Amino acid sequence: MSKPQTRASNKYNAKAYDRLAIQVKKGRKADIQAAAEKQGESLNAYVVKAVEQRMEAERK
Repeated sequence: MSKPQTRASNKYNAKAYDRLAIQVKKGRKADIQAAAEKQGESLNAYVVKAVEQRMEAERK
């Protein structure tokens, strides 16, 4: 990716997305990554889906 393209992507991402950093104990990231891959999802998509499912369950 060229520098201008990277800058454009970063600018778009800053406008379109909020960042959320989480910390897990050593080794758990690999476990979560493996679970995501098993579902055919990225790590980000897997974690977001898990959070959304929990939020939905708590609304009931």
